[in-house]
Amino acid sequence: MNDTSNNSPLTIDIDLDADGIHFGNLKVPQSTNSAGWAQYYIPIVVIKNGNGPTAFLSGGNHGDEYEGQVALMNLARSIDIENVRGRIILIPMLNKPAAIAGTRLSPIDGKNMNRAFPGSADDDITGQIAHYVAHNIIPLADLVVDIHSGGSSMHFLPSVNMHELADKEQMRSMLEAGQAAGAPYVFLYADVAGSGLLPSYAEGLGKITLGTEMGSKSQFGKETLATTRDCIHNLLVWVGILDEPSITLSNEPPVVVKGTDTRDYVMAPCSGILEPFVELGDTVTAGEVIAQIHNPEDISAAATEVRVETDGMIMCRRSNPLTSQGEVVVTLVREVQE
Repeated sequence: MNDTSNNSPLTIDIDLDADGIHFGNLKVPQSTNSAGWAQYYIPIVVIKNGNGPTAFLSGGNHGDEYEGQVALMNLARSIDIENVRGRIILIPMLNKPAAIAGTRLSPIDGKNMNRAFPGSADDDITGQIAHYVAHNIIPLADLVVDIHSGGSSMHFLPSVNMHELADKEQMRSMLEAGQAAGAPYVFLYADVAGSGLLPSYAEGLGKITLGTEMGSKSQFGKETLATTRDCIHNLLVWVGILDEPSITLSNEPPVVVKGTDTRDYVMAPCSGILEPFVELGDTVTAGEVIAQIHNPEDISAAATEVRVETDGMIMCRRSNPLTSQGEVVVTLVREVQE
């Protein structure tokens, strides 16, 4: 049962309300084989200049997704505070144990940070971090941005992402922010792998909440980092914190796409070696074979076909050829007509 009180065992060594640029840590109590008394440090940065909106930006929710981690560290070291009107709270490596290990899940407790919200004060380390952020950071924010990429398993078209919400005014603001970011796509998505997401929790508090998918671990490089950096810049301009011009990423406006049918998330029917027949941005129709999976234990057997059940464009595809039954192969989207 999740603890909804604010009795977190975590401490913080900087003042969230003080003007200036402050580098500090969230400190999680630990007891290890090498130290009976210890703390695990999660870096946090607060950039504040007078009154104004607050933005909370997180990277490394999944440890093998490095675009947000690098972009937020660079932002913290390079921002001109004279151009800030309000407050920016950055946690570049929300799941720092996973970030250091290069894994999606925490190697300490095996948990997924993006399935842990709102966490619990007496949980393992992942749930304790989620609990502190849920009760002490997110409530302060007007804008919440959780930066993701495809990590070790998926290639993604660069996008700013959000859920489709019943609150029309909140949804209108989120779409406006998503388009202002300037990524090629604004992706309306569905949760098909459980609850406890940071964005879902923030949305439930009425926050303007965005995620991103910026490439993948194998696509990590100058282009995806520049897109991530520029989208962050534009969002801070949009919310009224950064008094600078926005950056034009493309001559074409962002395309709003939607993949909210569970059938849009095509899962592997069996385990084996995945051979894709499609690439990002390709258009497919229901019934089309988009991949096949080879059985490495019986190479004389015919490969198993993977078919789609809906029409759409390939928004992401699996990057790791070794695939287990039930893992996503592709995600399909369709353009939203205004």
